[in-house]
Amino acid sequence: MKLRKSAALAAIAVLALTATACGGKEGSAGDKPGGTKPGSSEAPALPTYTVAKDVSLDSPVFKKAKERGKLILGAKADQPYLGFEDQSTKERSGFDIEIAKMVAADLGFSDKQIEWKTVDSGVRETAISKGQVDYYVGTYTINDERKKQVGFAGPYYKAGADLLVRKDDSSITGKDSVKGKKVCSIVGSTPLQEIKKPEYGASVVELAKYSDCVQQLLTKQIDAVTTDDSILKGYAAANSGKLQVVGKPFTEEPYGIGLNKDDKVLREAISKSLEERVKDGTYKKIYEATLGLSGSDYVEPPAIERY
Repeated sequence: MKLRKSAALAAIAVLALTATACGGKEGSAGDKPGGTKPGSSEAPALPTYTVAKDVSLDSPVFKKAKERGKLILGAKADQPYLGFEDQSTKERSGFDIEIAKMVAADLGFSDKQIEWKTVDSGVRETAISKGQVDYYVGTYTINDERKKQVGFAGPYYKAGADLLVRKDDSSITGKDSVKGKKVCSIVGSTPLQEIKKPEYGASVVELAKYSDCVQQLLTKQIDAVTTDDSILKGYAAANSGKLQVVGKPFTEEPYGIGLNKDDKVLREAISKSLEERVKDGTYKKIYEATLGLSGSDYVEPPAIERY
């Protein structure tokens, strides 16, 4: 989708008022004027997903989903090219959304059997552990602390914390240049914990949603936004000519699909789906039709971790 600059800003402004919200070449996310919308005529075609038949898993979460006749999936709604919900049509698009749909098909559920639930970063563990979602796909970094509360299938992508700045501001060139600068991130995110370290010397602003951070960056209330470069590139592409990614990641953020901590059968089924769809090229097609539109070149995902 070619997003007009004004439309993109309006969408972000609406999200900032109503709900929430790693590597690459400097400014590459904004080099495509306005960005190209996933699913539009200008974008590569999204793959189709064959819904598996007669799937049977000895998984409590899977069995409940089969009984209700649908999956309840957690996702983000304000991350362009990753997990985005059009507020006028309520349609969702992006890399994480397609990954979630791909896995659902391998579990035997069609698009029409998915109920989406927007879950903000600060409450992901709660939503998963309390069974409010069957699994969660939303730029969710795998780490040992989170593994104490939830399980992870993956990783299916590796990002890295970076910085989003205004194109007319050349004062921030990387993590070593944020001393005294106002840098925004969101509650519950790993980049927030990173940028709060004394070694950076940043004045940290904590908000509930990345879209709120981006809005404050556009209005010059803050100097930079930090989170995974994949997320930042989407915002840069949606605000072409105004924002850019510095392009110097300073952490590693392996994304996983979050699910019930004790449901090893479901975790293995999702991991198997990810592995098979990388091998048959489906994963790459998803990437090129979504996150790849932001200017981020395709890279093979990390090997699946089983534990």
